[in-house]
Amino acid sequence: QVQLVESGGGLVQAGGSLRLSCAASGRSFSGYAMGWFRQAPGKEREFVACISWSGGSLYYADSVKGRFTISRDNAKNTVYLQMNSLKPEDTAVYYCAVDRSVGTMGRGASGSMDYWGKGTLVTVSS
Repeated sequence: QVQLVESGGGLVQAGGSLRLSCAASGRSFSGYAMGWFRQAPGKEREFVACISWSGGSLYYADSVKGRFTISRDNAKNTVYLQMNSLKPEDTAVYYCAVDRSVGTMGRGASGSMDYWGKGTLVTVSS
């Protein structure tokens, strides 16, 4: 079965950094885009960042641009999210997603993702 397992979440002070990882397994993900969404309490799930199979196309939400960096290691079927200069408003459950279209993911179409992880909680204190 296909599984996406996130790790790296936790509690950090404002201005600090965290690195999230998502390891996918259960099938070949050749050609698939990978990325991250997040959902804060009482809010809708929102797009954060995504990256194409080749790494040639990257998309970031305006709210994280310049602070977060997405990368992937295809040999490990793993996507990473380096989060720097964290703010309290970054507090959310972060979900890993995989989809055949980097364009679809980059538009923030969370309802059409092929696969989802269960999420990892990031809490940023002030």
